[in-house]
Amino acid sequence: MNICVFLSAADLADRYTRPAREFAELLGKGGHTLVWGGSESGLMKVVADGAQEAGGRLVGVSVDFLAAKARTNADEMVIARDLAERKALLLEKADAVVIMVGGTGTLDEATEILELKKHGKTTKPVVLLNSAGFYDGLKEQFRRMEDEGFLPVPLTELVFFAEEPVGALAYLEESVGTL
Repeated sequence: MNICVFLSAADLADRYTRPAREFAELLGKGGHTLVWGGSESGLMKVVADGAQEAGGRLVGVSVDFLAAKARTNADEMVIARDLAERKALLLEKADAVVIMVGGTGTLDEATEILELKKHGKTTKPVVLLNSAGFYDGLKEQFRRMEDEGFLPVPLTELVFFAEEPVGALAYLEESVGTL
């Protein structure tokens, strides 16, 4: 399975790097491919290292203005001309998506895949890995959107909230196996 991971390229605390690395190691041991932003920095590097060291393939999609920070030993690296093309390529190459901790770029990527699912433009499973409660507020906001009629489909059909890496991967393996 090709698993796209949206996440930060920043250097982060252990409460965020530990679950990200654990997920990446599970991904690699499971024989899956990591599809990610291609960066050799911060949390993106942690995930790429974990997946690769555990036997997983790496498919990176960087962007022209960040190409100098792209990982050099990925199995495949594509350089997109802009962020919109990058998102499209990441989603095209993925069978499933995991949203990890991140900033505005990660939030942009997350809302795009959820919007596509909402409108029936994709059926790819999406997991939000809520490391150290990072997305508690977003989870509450999504529930409010659902409760107040802003989501035309149940929240559970858009995204699965996982508190631990093992639960995230188990959900994806079960979901992709039934598609």
